[in-house]
Amino acid sequence: MTVCGPRPIVVVKAQDTERCEHCDVRHRSVCNAIEVDDLGRLAASAVTRQVGKGQIFIEEGGKATDFFNITRGTAKLYKMLPDGRQQITGFAGIGHFLGLAVSETYAFSAEAIEPLELCRFSRPRLRSLLDDFPLLEKKLLETACNELVAAQEQMLLLGRKTARERVASFLMARLHDQSLCGGPTDRIFLPMTRAEIADYIGLTIETVSRTVSRFKSDKRIDTPARDEIRVIDRHWLEDVAAGQDSDHPSH
Repeated sequence: MTVCGPRPIVVVKAQDTERCEHCDVRHRSVCNAIEVDDLGRLAASAVTRQVGKGQIFIEEGGKATDFFNITRGTAKLYKMLPDGRQQITGFAGIGHFLGLAVSETYAFSAEAIEPLELCRFSRPRLRSLLDDFPLLEKKLLETACNELVAAQEQMLLLGRKTARERVASFLMARLHDQSLCGGPTDRIFLPMTRAEIADYIGLTIETVSRTVSRFKSDKRIDTPARDEIRVIDRHWLEDVAAGQDSDHPSH
């Protein structure tokens, strides 16, 4: 990213440093590339923002002037198809850094599917941070590489996996993301709707519901609430996600 003009003047305040120092998600985001003594610079370069459920904060095709680090909540990422439909390409939660555009415009839209809190960085201020903290630039490169790997895995999921494997893969991915945040290792919280899950993994709502019901009847999972799944047999779910379900061999 190239930025012209003078570098912005950053005023560091004590409360800025404290805000980042006590952030619960700093350890799992790109912000952990900056040492504690320099957190004032980081905080003063960011604007905290709250986003209501259903609000779009990144719009596909819009000018990529800002970058966002999610500190609470979940967003869905999607692209618009020529016929006006949405294609969900991913879900972003705590610690995800969004807006790394390779061009001057955003390649996708992002909408809050539950109340969000995020830190917004303008392009000039992020450029200033990257100049002063090379490790931060390395972390952002790692983030971009991880996004590429995730895109490749999504292509595999949509192109080769069965319905059971797709649902199991989605559940295991959610469980993995939650465990990185220090969440439970046997509970999956689903702020997205069944329709959004179906869209993301390329199935119908009926197929997703039927597959989840089958997993439940086989006593592999339980559903204490509509937006919560308790994993009873994690190893089995991992095997299904990997295509190693001996009871239902792939064809």
